[in-house]
Formats: sequence, C-alpha cells, structure tokens
Amino acid sequence: MGISSNGLLVGLVFSSLMVATYAGNFYQDFDLTWGGNRPKIFKGGQLLSLSLDKVSGSGFQSKKEYLFGRIDMQLKLVPGNSAGTVTAYYLSSQGPTHDEIDFEFLGNLSGDPYVLHTNVFTQGKGNREQQFYLWFNPSRNFHTYSVIWKPQHIIFLVDNIPIRVFNNAESVGVPFPKSQPMRIYSSLWNADDWATRGGLVKTDWSKAPFTAYYRNFNVIESKISHSFAEWHTNALDAPSRRRLRWVQKYFMIYNYCTDLKRFPQGPPVECRH
Repeated sequence: MGISSNGLLVGLVFSSLMVATYAGNFYQDFDLTWGGNRPKIFKGGQLLSLSLDKVSGSGFQSKKEYLFGRIDMQLKLVPGNSAGTVTAYYLSSQGPTHDEIDFEFLGNLSGDPYVLHTNVFTQGKGNREQQFYLWFNPSRNFHTYSVIWKPQHIIFLVDNIPIRVFNNAESVGVPFPKSQPMRIYSSLWNADDWATRGGLVKTDWSKAPFTAYYRNFNVIESKISHSFAEWHTNALDAPSRRRLRWVQKYFMIYNYCTDLKRFPQGPPVECRH
C-alpha cells in the first residue's frame, strides 16, 4: 500500500505567538552523558552516533526540558545482526512519579525485522506497551520518529505517519503527563536477557561495535502553555486516521489493551475510552 505524506498535517496549525520552532545542533542541544568516547558528534553538530561494545553502551540527553510540543529525530539503526541490542529514544522527567514517552527499537537477527516498542508512563506507572514491525528496514536509511505531546493527547509518528495515539483520560481517573517537563534521552545498550525473542537470542559480540546514527533534530515547543492548550484539539485528520488504522491493522504485533491473559478482569480503563 502506498503512503502519501499529503494531508498528514495531523492537525498541526501553529500560531507564531504560541510556539517556537528551531532545527537543532547536537553540540548546542545535547550532552553526551555516558559511554566514554563511544558517543560522537560529527559534521559541525549535524550528526551524532552512539556505539555499543562488550564493555559499555552509550547515551546522550538534551540540555533543555520541554513541556508540550512536537519533537522530531531522524535515526538510522544498527544494521545486520543487531540481536540483543536496544536503541532507546524517549522523553522523561525525573523521580519516582516520573512521566515518560518511549520509543525503543529492539534488535534482531539479520533479515528479521526490528520491533518498535512504545510505552507511556504517567506518575511512575507504565505497562502501556504497544509494539510494531516497521514497513521498511530502519537500518538502511534515516527515518523520522516523532512525538506530538499536547494536553489532549500524545501521538507517536514514524515518517509523519501516526502509529499510536494516547489520549488524555483524566476524566476517568487516568493520570496524564501534563505538569512535569521532560528531557530527551537516547541510549544504545545491551539487553540480550530480554530484547530479542524474550532473551533466547544473545548479542553476537564478534559483530561489535554496534552503531546507531542521529540527525535532523527539530523541536516545535510551547512558549505559553495556556495558549498551547488551545492548540488545534482534533488528534488526527481523516487521512491520518486512515494511516493509523493501516499501521495498527498490518504492523501492530502487541497491544496491552487486548492482552486478556495479562488483564483477565478486563483492559485498563483508558483502553475503554
């Protein structure tokens, strides 16, 4: 099925008084936080890489915190046999009642697809996993992974195609991330105790170092949160809803809302609204 980007505005009509837009520079916007000399910034701040070897992985985080906005990052994931590795790209606040919005890319054997794992934590509680295969090889070229975070909902997008919407369900008692600013984090690390086929496939260290690349970081952030709350409230326009249904029909491989073994008393309340 062909996918056109036409119409994928996802309700993004911004007032210049309400948001600030800028394309990022990794030197200016991020700190390399762990992994020794494994994380690197190239090309005058336009390209960043993380590497993993048997000694250590690596990671970075944003200098700034954000409260609502759209965040885009292009990633090219570890190629070939990436089994056992996890590339995490997420927003998170701090503390035991932290909020978090997660993309995690679970590596696999050569020729097998990556698993894109998504989750939302509110007030320290997660367990809201949805997982997807992708409709392309994410290690061959750069692709754009985005989060739109508004008071009404959180939208996960891949190449501007919505794959998941987490709506604000505070009206039925479900906390929603809206008061804790978050930093952007990313890391590449070894998780071969669980990442690939539940830990059955281990990391092949003869293929190390494993390297993922990042570019074209971009943020549209709120200047005035009260004005931002008035931002176009419709989550998705009609073409975007069709693309969301397409992704969830053909590429979703796990949805916590339909896991009756895990929730024998019925799905969590936000799944029913």
